[in-house]
Amino acid sequence: MAVPLDPTAPLDVDVLVVGAGLSGIDVACRLGADLPGTTWAVLEARERLGGTWDLFRYPGIRTDSDMYTLGFPFRPWRGAGSFARADAILGYLEETAREHGVLDRMLTGQRVERLAWSSGHDRWTVTARTATGTVEHTARFVYLATGYYSYESGHVVDLPGARDFGGDLVHPQDWPEDTDVRGRHVVVLGSGATAVTLVPALLEAGAAHVTMLQRSPGYVVALPSRDGVADALRRVLPAGAAHRVVRARNVARTQAAYALLRRFPRAGARLLRRGVERALPAGFDVDRHFTPRYAPWDQRLCVAPDGDFFEAIASGRADVVTDTVERLEPHGIRLASGDELATDLLVTATGLRLQLAGGAEVVVDGEVVDPGSRHVYGGVMLSGVPNLGLAVGYTNASWTLRADLSARWFVRLLRRMRRDGHTVAVPRYDESPAGERPLLDLTAGYVRRAEHLLPRQGRRRPWRVVQSYPRDVVETRLRPLADRRLERR
Repeated sequence: MAVPLDPTAPLDVDVLVVGAGLSGIDVACRLGADLPGTTWAVLEARERLGGTWDLFRYPGIRTDSDMYTLGFPFRPWRGAGSFARADAILGYLEETAREHGVLDRMLTGQRVERLAWSSGHDRWTVTARTATGTVEHTARFVYLATGYYSYESGHVVDLPGARDFGGDLVHPQDWPEDTDVRGRHVVVLGSGATAVTLVPALLEAGAAHVTMLQRSPGYVVALPSRDGVADALRRVLPAGAAHRVVRARNVARTQAAYALLRRFPRAGARLLRRGVERALPAGFDVDRHFTPRYAPWDQRLCVAPDGDFFEAIASGRADVVTDTVERLEPHGIRLASGDELATDLLVTATGLRLQLAGGAEVVVDGEVVDPGSRHVYGGVMLSGVPNLGLAVGYTNASWTLRADLSARWFVRLLRRMRRDGHTVAVPRYDESPAGERPLLDLTAGYVRRAEHLLPRQGRRRPWRVVQSYPRDVVETRLRPLADRRLERR
């Protein structure tokens, strides 16, 4: 059994993983299993692993991706439902980390503030802040498993009249644990996945009425919370075999649906609309509240397990209002239309605040790196930055699908470098600016607000991040590592 790390001592390792959410645990498991003899450790800013699933505490917090693809390919999901809530996901992550020895190689309460590369020493110096001060770790490689949004705060909208509002104003990312919604009239400001999750969950928690106030409609699709095929296969096959079959089938289904919706957006929009019409009472104004102005998958589709969101509306205890806020008043919200919404709890589900590296400063030989001026190589590295990997997930499928491929490619690179006697790998961007695009190819407001903060992708591979798991499987497993754009020495 490995000896747990000393939380007060500086580390000097081959690979330092920053972040202990899905991506961090995934790459740590891959390092431990596939690179024997390599020293590694995981730093986590919070006091507990889990990332997103430990951070968010609002009612009903759950995944909108099925757990057979959000879970790890090497550890079957054994839960009852496809769309798990945060506590079940945390349990799954903790068990995985324990079984693969990750807990013994993890330091929590270490917030990385600076990563500095020295070409003179071919090493990173990683400065982390702890409860008792700062500590400097060193590593040959750093792998950023920090996601793409800030854990410090979400996107906060400046609402006129907020000081006059007599109720409670809460952002889902900062949900107070003592918030009591029983008997209250709640307004959820927003129309994304968080809002769609909150509406039925708040009713389940005892709210008297919930209104989702949206500036414009989004796509919402009802999907079964239980996977009948998965349940049947798990009764007749070993857990691992059933997991692989269901995972492959769900990947194929998701990829096919995405391709069809992108290829035939008008037909896809009509199909999604018919699903909403069937789920809501006759006469509901679907045109106003559920007919987006954009094509399917210009933004992520929101999932309502078993149609719980639509059931909440059909019950009369929840409704949707499409309008904009003019100002907050002591007892509610005055809308631009002149209408008023009475509320004593306003939940601002207004999105995320994007950032890279968990907000840490990245420095290469004394020069601060501007991530927005760099390009992603293979979806895993940054142009001009040596020995740095990062996890980038999909926007059209489960995050873990792409993150796991990134981890496997990273481990493959390290293995090849060890074999060839190389110690440094740095991508060199070789395309013109024409045809470049943002890393996250979505039109959602939280993405557009922060495009300049994230690296970009080019026109062709390996600088292009495609939204295709089958193509990425081939690329990450079979594409030769001997590439003139990936300088190794």
